[in-house]
Amino acid sequence: MREIIFDTETTGLDSREDRVIELGGVELVNRFPTGRTFHHYINPQGRPIHAEAQAVHGISAADLQGKPTFSDIAEEFLAFIDGAKLVAHNATFDIGFLNLEFGRLGHPVIDPGRVVDTLALARRRHPMGPNSLDALCRRYGIDNGRRTKHGALLDSELLAEVYIELIGGKQAALILDSVAVQINGAGEVADIDISIAARPIALPPRLTEAERAAHAGLVGTLGEKALWLRVGGVAVASFAPSSS
Repeated sequence: MREIIFDTETTGLDSREDRVIELGGVELVNRFPTGRTFHHYINPQGRPIHAEAQAVHGISAADLQGKPTFSDIAEEFLAFIDGAKLVAHNATFDIGFLNLEFGRLGHPVIDPGRVVDTLALARRRHPMGPNSLDALCRRYGIDNGRRTKHGALLDSELLAEVYIELIGGKQAALILDSVAVQINGAGEVADIDISIAARPIALPPRLTEAERAAHAGLVGTLGEKALWLRVGGVAVASFAPSSS
């Protein structure tokens, strides 16, 4: 199962007027990071950056001079996310911005049914909150000391760790099959289905024949009413107590 954890930074909060200026994502396969990432700063083509937004992400207009436009990176991002489930924190915000950017270019919009919103997951699991990314990092002991400002790639990397915890912790990443998270029409978690595959090769026995024989001999000394005879399935006929 392939998933892309992604995040955006923007010039402001109004997706109809503001633009995406940073886009980052990390790839998970079966809940493990593969090391593949996507990251670009994006020139907003003259759209000013609101002071409130700049205070959050620290990106200035000067930082974006000479950077590619969204049209320059759109195909690369679509190829990166192709066929994958998408995961974002407060996903409605990010998808709203991306779909307007794609719409301006005549691209098909991203189907919201592909998207898992970790904010919805967090609110369901921790209804008393807080459920910001920083708060969830603190809750799960994830080091976010590098996060002095919001950043699309760094936030995606942190969110990937948070996401694994939200769906069941690091043990969920060790199962041999998959975890399926079903999202309803309201963007909330409807069901989490964990499938555990059988081992392809059985583990070798950990007891030697000599140890089995010694155990059976000990059980044989416990008498006919010994509990081990009822629950252990130990053959003791040849290990009757000695008369000596």
